[in-house]
Amino acid sequence: MMQLISILLSSILYQATAEVDDFLVELNQSKPIKEKLSHFRVYLHDIVSGRVPTAVQVVKPRTPYSFGQINMMDDPLTLGPEPSSKLVGKAQGLYASASQEELGLLMTMNFVLMAGKYNGSTITVVGRNAAFHKVREMPVIGGSGLFRFARGYAQARTHTLDLKTGDATVEYNVYVMHIE
Repeated sequence: MMQLISILLSSILYQATAEVDDFLVELNQSKPIKEKLSHFRVYLHDIVSGRVPTAVQVVKPRTPYSFGQINMMDDPLTLGPEPSSKLVGKAQGLYASASQEELGLLMTMNFVLMAGKYNGSTITVVGRNAAFHKVREMPVIGGSGLFRFARGYAQARTHTLDLKTGDATVEYNVYVMHIE
């Protein structure tokens, strides 16, 4: 009886292993993968005022420092700090106030590029943005298109901030390693 159970268990384990092997294919690389470091400087225009905002509040806070507030964004990315500068992409995602002591935002966004050879590619940034610090650094955790397997970091610097409207222009320097 024990032999029969042992044979049945072995058969089940073999079948489970075979199923894993059926969907897992190891790639044999004949040439080494080359990585490239790219640097982008863009200006993000976060417009929360006016008739056509690019960021809207979806959860209203009831606490100091706007703790708990969540905004969705579809912000233009331009080459220069002026809103009329050449549009090269969009920053799409959300930011949420995640600190009770200061304006500390959780940023989750994709830089969706719309110009040149990077058109259609994305860079994903997720991290903490202490909005009133001079320089904020957030990790690049991935990407798509020409930025598959991307990793790196983004530094944000506030270029302009209108305290009455909440509108801001933020300079982003993005350093990203990706497959060439």
